[in-house]
Amino acid sequence: MSRVFNFNPGPAALPLEVLEIAQRELVDFNGTGMSIMEHSHRGKAYDAVHEEALANAGKLLGLNDDYQVLFLQGGASMQFAMIPLNLLGAGQSADYVNTGAWASKAINEAKKVGTVNILADTAKDIPTTMPDFDALAYTPGAAYVHVTSNETIAGTQMKSFPKTEAPLIADMSSDILCRPLDVTQFGMIYAGAQKNLGPSGVTLVVIRKDLAERGTDSLPAFLQYRTFIKNNSLYNTAPTFGIYIFMLVTRWLLEKGGAGGIEKINEAKAGKLYAAIDGSNGYYRGTAVPALRSTMNVTWRLPSEELEAKFVQEATAQGMIGLKGHRSVGGIRASIYNACPAEAIDALVAFMTDFQAQNG
Repeated sequence: MSRVFNFNPGPAALPLEVLEIAQRELVDFNGTGMSIMEHSHRGKAYDAVHEEALANAGKLLGLNDDYQVLFLQGGASMQFAMIPLNLLGAGQSADYVNTGAWASKAINEAKKVGTVNILADTAKDIPTTMPDFDALAYTPGAAYVHVTSNETIAGTQMKSFPKTEAPLIADMSSDILCRPLDVTQFGMIYAGAQKNLGPSGVTLVVIRKDLAERGTDSLPAFLQYRTFIKNNSLYNTAPTFGIYIFMLVTRWLLEKGGAGGIEKINEAKAGKLYAAIDGSNGYYRGTAVPALRSTMNVTWRLPSEELEAKFVQEATAQGMIGLKGHRSVGGIRASIYNACPAEAIDALVAFMTDFQAQNG
């Protein structure tokens, strides 16, 4: 079987080199006669994996001792609840910016815990956009400010981050480590691994240690950030295989030159695809404001929904998988995360040219 080009939004493409290493080591990890999936999460073999995964994340993000890397479970959806449960104290309010479907879900969970101030709402704007974050009226004394750095469905991405008095928290599930990041701007960042970091089942949380201490003791231990800090993300049985793949992916990223190296690759991939859209004389129409176009999720429309369905069907037949836009917005979406190879973009652009010639 030949491999296809995977444009799925998540779980998404993994580096082929990583998959090949995992394939070789699947049955016998490092000569132990066991798969890493069979090793105790408290044993020496897995401990080396765990520690490298933590160290790799720290190197890639340039973390100092004020921050702690955590491996949690439940995806970003669990963080939508854990954040206000830990950080939104009695009598406090939190600021949220609604830029799309995922930000909306975070807001809905936070409202169950406490008072939420929605600073701006661009979720339904067409073409899709984001607010001017620096011009927003942040709430004095807010517990925190929550933003979503990249909207997977809408195809928009924050190009810079606001300076806020309250701790800034960002859901970076779909663009984590696609570019360099100054983590000191944030109180916390988090991301489901299944787009840029590894397989589903692992959630990366990077939190300032002093912020993690806010959680009340009345919370169940499993819902407190400090529980996982004290136990080095090993309070319970960790998702060991997912963290092993995370370790391999972050090792791969370091070999690519880290966030700075992968950013150049990502910009070249996205630039080529957006050029194909913009050069089609309106046949392909980008759905996001050009200045805020995502380098991870490229979204566009065709002249009709019938042509969009035909586009997806024929692309799938040619080994390009996952191009159907989200059911809530329709259209076409190519998710071109870090592991999506340049060859996939070349194949897609060539297909787009041929499709327009035959159906324009």
